[in-house]
Amino acid sequence: MANSKQLIAMIRSHASGDEERFFAVADHIVSDSRKAGHHRMADEIAKLVGELRAETSERRASSRPTLIAAPRGELTSLVRASYPDTRLSDVVLADDVETRLRRIVREHRERQILADMGLQPRRKILLSGPPGTGKTLTAAAIAGELGLPLFTVLLDGVITKYMGETAAKLRIVFDAMQQARGVYFFDEVDALATRRGAENDIGEARRMLNSFLQFLDEDSSGSLILAATNHHELLDRAIFRRFEATVQYALPPPDHVRRILTQHLPQFDLAEVEWNKISAAAEGLSQAEIVAAADDAARDAVLESKGILTNAILLRAIGERIHLKL
Repeated sequence: MANSKQLIAMIRSHASGDEERFFAVADHIVSDSRKAGHHRMADEIAKLVGELRAETSERRASSRPTLIAAPRGELTSLVRASYPDTRLSDVVLADDVETRLRRIVREHRERQILADMGLQPRRKILLSGPPGTGKTLTAAAIAGELGLPLFTVLLDGVITKYMGETAAKLRIVFDAMQQARGVYFFDEVDALATRRGAENDIGEARRMLNSFLQFLDEDSSGSLILAATNHHELLDRAIFRRFEATVQYALPPPDHVRRILTQHLPQFDLAEVEWNKISAAAEGLSQAEIVAAADDAARDAVLESKGILTNAILLRAIGERIHLKL
């Protein structure tokens, strides 16, 4: 039989549109029902879940726009296309960050209303903060919220050592923005936009930066341009004037540790977890590292503790992640 924690987790995941977690909890209920000897109930739930999965897959397939976008020609080495199912509710964000991102999403959903008043949604967004704090996941979430393809720019394909070639490749990417509306994500954008006058500044780096700034200025497509950096201080100051919003990310505070783990482990009963100890142990870890620790703990709980996630298992998984940082 489903316990109260499982029912709450199912309701929350359904309300937030998190289908993957909804099905994960449902599968866990089926498993628990079989262990308890309620085979008829388990079979009925399993059948219903299978039908819902099939309906969900069919709905997703029919709602996706046609890829222009398996990128063709030279573009195939410059961008990677995907259609994320991620939503902003999948990312644990500071309240002010989530509010700003949801406003941007709303601007694009209601861009015709803005256009009727001679206004445009913000399209060029800079995401800044330590590694693993949710910047890449945010790009996927915005694409998922808007039902747009996510085009991740492959900087190792764009940046070359040959004079002028990087600018030519950037031109191909920016031309694609006009042809295929989507979310174009420049991760580690400091590779393109390191400040002029830096010790390693060379002529080609300046030309690359100037080209990038020019293309940002000229872009008038309907696409969103998201750029992420782990090193805000390395960016040339001119880059900030090209972006209409800068969103700052930080390592999760103690109350976010609980939210991240609770959201990522809905199939487990966490009522006995000593959150003060867990949050203190996780200090200094990024959201990505906490999620990785949660996955480690979940596997250990299933294989070593008959599916019971104990405080000790969580602390051990977090401790191992802390050790990897040393």
